[in-house]
Amino acid sequence: MTRETDGRWTRRRVLGAAGGLVAAGAWTPDVLAAAASPQGQKVQFPPISAPTEREKSLPNPLPPEQRVGWAIVGLGRLSLEELLPAFAESRHSRLVALVSGDRAKAQTVARQYGVPEKNLYDYKSYDALKDNPDVQVVYIVLPNSMHAEYTIRGAQAGKHVFCEKPMANTVAECQQMIDACKKAGRKLAVAYRLQYEPHHRALIAMARNKELGTLKLLSADNGQHQGDPNHWRLKRALAGGGALPDVGIYCLSAARYLSGEEPVEVMGVSYSTPGDARFKEVDESFSFQLRFPSGFIANCTTGYSVHETRRMRLMGSDAYVEMDPAFAYQGLRMKIGRKSQASGKAEDAIERSYPQKSQFAREMDHFSQCVKEDKAPHTPGEEGLADMRVIEALYRSAREGKPVKLEAQKKLDAFRGPPPQEES
Repeated sequence: MTRETDGRWTRRRVLGAAGGLVAAGAWTPDVLAAAASPQGQKVQFPPISAPTEREKSLPNPLPPEQRVGWAIVGLGRLSLEELLPAFAESRHSRLVALVSGDRAKAQTVARQYGVPEKNLYDYKSYDALKDNPDVQVVYIVLPNSMHAEYTIRGAQAGKHVFCEKPMANTVAECQQMIDACKKAGRKLAVAYRLQYEPHHRALIAMARNKELGTLKLLSADNGQHQGDPNHWRLKRALAGGGALPDVGIYCLSAARYLSGEEPVEVMGVSYSTPGDARFKEVDESFSFQLRFPSGFIANCTTGYSVHETRRMRLMGSDAYVEMDPAFAYQGLRMKIGRKSQASGKAEDAIERSYPQKSQFAREMDHFSQCVKEDKAPHTPGEEGLADMRVIEALYRSAREGKPVKLEAQKKLDAFRGPPPQEES
């Protein structure tokens, strides 16, 4: 891959330069169909999923001067369809700047959201954020291979950093990000939206309070049908892997935060269909098992060529909780099955529901409060590194065809900060 003359990656440069890893000339405007383009007053995307897949109360915000200013770094699908609209449901966070390699797209989005022209940046001018006091937080929403560089540069510009998952492509990169933010005295958090979502928060509380008895098993499946063979998520240089670090990470993360433990042994098996152009470089399907010190075992599957599946069941000695969908952006459902204390027989499962506010608004508001009150975030960089450590071990297990042991941790929630506080 080539670099910019100043030695830095840019989103547009990385996407273009990735052709050096495949056949010459492979990256063309047609190949990069996942990129959005301005359409009048809106930026619209072509579909990336297979045709069989489903398409996908206002708060009382504080005055602008009391909210934390955010810059969104990268205007891809997640930013446009989820993050930017989430500011409308945010109480403590406000959008003040955009960073994009496509000036026309940035200007269109800025008009939609009232971002001034002076607060539009590209990847070369990104470092100039240090001179903009409006921006306190940068939210890194770029291909995985770019997370480390733009986190480090953001911290060096004096900004707190909120980074999309997976945190990076390697444990080493995760550590570099943590070190850079500590050196700059800035906060770093990873966007694990479900650790802020009410159903998952309630399930964590049930597990910690022994409402399910002793935790025994977790069964979790998270998969989708990736339709576009040219999407960056299917390029190892950009994504680092396939289904496992993208959607399988939700199953892995859930096993860790529901139990509060860290796995001591992992086993992984991967498969990619020969001849399927989508999976020349990354894993198509990945099945894995995690064993924890208490005896709790998680059995998980993930895939890029399956009909949308986002379910999990947490099983204890006295009860189970099933969620389907469990990992979606909205519409989560939960039911609880347990034994009758009177008869000792199984009762009918009871459905339980919780308020459904944007998961992205929740996580951004938590981080904004941490910035304002100088508190440690619930999902700091160390939490992202812990997931990446397990992912690296799972890939090693899949290559070697045998389990991989990991170092035991002595305390629960070893890498998490204080839990988020729910506002009334």
